[in-house]
Amino acid sequence: MMETLMNLIRQQSGDAVINNPAIPNHQNEDAMQAISSGILGGLQQQAQGGNLSDLLSMVTGQGNGANVQQSPVTQGVEQNVQQSLMQKLGISPQMAMSIATMVVPMVLSKLMNKSRDPNDSSVDGNQILGAATGNQGVDWMGAASSAMADGKLDMNDLMRVAGGFMGGGNNAQPNQSNNGGLGGLLGGLFGK
Repeated sequence: MMETLMNLIRQQSGDAVINNPAIPNHQNEDAMQAISSGILGGLQQQAQGGNLSDLLSMVTGQGNGANVQQSPVTQGVEQNVQQSLMQKLGISPQMAMSIATMVVPMVLSKLMNKSRDPNDSSVDGNQILGAATGNQGVDWMGAASSAMADGKLDMNDLMRVAGGFMGGGNNAQPNQSNNGGLGGLLGGLFGK
């Protein structure tokens, strides 16, 4: 996923980074690395800070999060990228936000489209959600599709899926760890 993300950033950073007089040419690669780490950190903050439903909607292309440009997840990631650019390059908050708002929505939109394209194996929804939550190896897309059967993801859906991961529902696997998956993430969100 990291390689795909960096390729998308390189493709989308022309005017925002490479042709930007505020960023010297010798710092172009540093700027792209800052954007990459800002995007990943921003997705993690969104998933772990209570915006998991919007992130799931964005990855699946359903519900309120389907519009990547207007998603609260995108706005949160933009702010994280802004901070990353300011810290790593020492540029002004206004310039950093200008770069973030030019690059992040396009990169996230293309990343989400790639994850939903059955003919593109460079990245999938499970990889994105695994990186965002820190829980790799979980079938996030399977859980999301069953939870979003009604076309939206709400707290009842999250709790039903979490119950399965934590052993409280009919979907529980006897050998499944209670510390992983959506249940572990929800436990972390609610202080368990």
